[in-house]
Amino acid sequence: MRHIPEETLEDLRTALEAEKAAVEEELAERGKATGSGTWDASSKLEGEEADPADAADQIEELVTNVPLVKELEERLRDINLALKKMSEGTYGRCEVSGEEIPLDRLDANPAARTCIKHAK
Repeated sequence: MRHIPEETLEDLRTALEAEKAAVEEELAERGKATGSGTWDASSKLEGEEADPADAADQIEELVTNVPLVKELEERLRDINLALKKMSEGTYGRCEVSGEEIPLDRLDANPAARTCIKHAK
């Protein structure tokens, strides 16, 4: 992390923690924690006895929430990994090449795990 000034690193940490809170809030609205660090999609009507129209709405909501919960769950994992790397002093290195990730990339995506060249 030699290439990241301490003040910038703290700004990135603050951004990651704010995004983590937002992602966790969104996950809580669209899913439920399984207890093993993963989430399952849910709907507002889950567990209620629904009439056929409500059941259709519930299915539609689940169809929307399943991929969204998966995406949010992956983002939360990336955020937590970035925060862990900050604590360990390994933050800001490309997981593929080991080279430093440019600051402009980290500013745009503080949870970036790779440089642009190796991004998925």
